[in-house]
Amino acid sequence: MLLGRSSVERGADELRRAGHTVATVTCDLSDVDEAYRVGAELEEGEPIDILVNNAGIIHREPAVRHGREDWQRVIDVNLNSVWALAQTVGSGMVSRGYGRIVTIASLLSFQGGINVVSYATSKHAVVGMTKTLANEWARHGVTVNCVAPGYVRTENTAALRADEDREREIRSRIPAGRWAEPSDIGGAVAFLSGPDAAYVNGHVLVVDGGWLAR
Repeated sequence: MLLGRSSVERGADELRRAGHTVATVTCDLSDVDEAYRVGAELEEGEPIDILVNNAGIIHREPAVRHGREDWQRVIDVNLNSVWALAQTVGSGMVSRGYGRIVTIASLLSFQGGINVVSYATSKHAVVGMTKTLANEWARHGVTVNCVAPGYVRTENTAALRADEDREREIRSRIPAGRWAEPSDIGGAVAFLSGPDAAYVNGHVLVVDGGWLAR
């Protein structure tokens, strides 16, 4: 099941072409009340064993000019709605004694970045939330882990990749010599969601082509 607004149907179509059966739920994750409502409705239906909190937006602007509304929108999508879904869906996992939750952080969970204060703040907080939930829910058979991607070819990085000089600068800093593909991140999420990661909990798995090691 895919939940979201802007790209959920496009993602579902790709999965269907690959032979998968996919249901979709339209939800505006900038509306935290709606995230709580949808999470509660999902939990009342068929039991959910795996939750991947992948929604995220970014606002690029110097901190001195960063508007209050833009700040709140980023925090609501990247943190508050992630918490809303984790709590509503995770409570069912706890009561059933099994579940896998994977949140999506960022390299900016470890670094400050420039002109992305709301995004970096939200991604630092996601890591803290992940570790706290792992501590509380591990004894109930629920693992809560995090994937921290490096620079990935997504809509969020389109502006960076369109700037030839900046794109070249970033790529030259990555030991792997390339940007990540979405499938690179998907493989890490699949591992943390599967049986081989049953004893992995509260972990932040960095998938960055070696960026942080350099």
